[in-house]
Amino acid sequence: MIEISGLTKRYGAKLAVDEVTFSVHPGRVTGFLGPNGAGKSTTLRMLLGLDHPTSGTALINGKRYRDLRFPLRTVGALLDGAGPVPERRAVDHLTWMAQSNRISRRRVREVLDLVGLADAAKKQVRKYSLGMTQRLGIAAALLGNPEILVLDEPVNGLDPDGIRWVRGFLRQYAASGRAVLVSSHLMAEMADTADDAVVIARGRIVAHGTLKEITDGHESLESAFFALTGGQAGVAW
Repeated sequence: MIEISGLTKRYGAKLAVDEVTFSVHPGRVTGFLGPNGAGKSTTLRMLLGLDHPTSGTALINGKRYRDLRFPLRTVGALLDGAGPVPERRAVDHLTWMAQSNRISRRRVREVLDLVGLADAAKKQVRKYSLGMTQRLGIAAALLGNPEILVLDEPVNGLDPDGIRWVRGFLRQYAASGRAVLVSSHLMAEMADTADDAVVIARGRIVAHGTLKEITDGHESLESAFFALTGGQAGVAW
């Protein structure tokens, strides 16, 4: 599971993430919701050891990401804006990742097939469409068959069929007893995918609970979201 406690990040005088605390449990899809620039990506980067918190902790199964021996086997991640070397073939990109965590080559073939890229495995990534690149990112997250998935805007660039596939896959993944954290600003999609929700605005958690608890008294998750965030656009970080 994921445990984030008092997580804070300052950039000089600017406070990007302010005392963020929440947990993500096995068997549940947790939506991490907020306007663009609200602090979602910064929080995920600290969880995955890419940024150092000013204070607080972000633990995966009780450990910091950097203390996991083979992290890809514990947590698979897709971060918005992160991607492979454009000149590298997809199969080579995943093989390199697999070797770094002692994952078999067979698993590379499995995940490429799972995300629908088996026929494009030997293409250079620079020749991929946005949707194909996103599928490759999901394949990389699944490479270690991890207990936990952390996905930042996973349906970005996907067509309706791809979006439906991601939705169904994430629910099945959580139903198998694993934990899924999905960052998104797409309320309609999260309403069909998430069991729980964490809402962040201006770097602070404004709501945390089951989807039913979050939407109680509102017409939809979208209306609850705007009521909780005040419709604010956030500050880009």
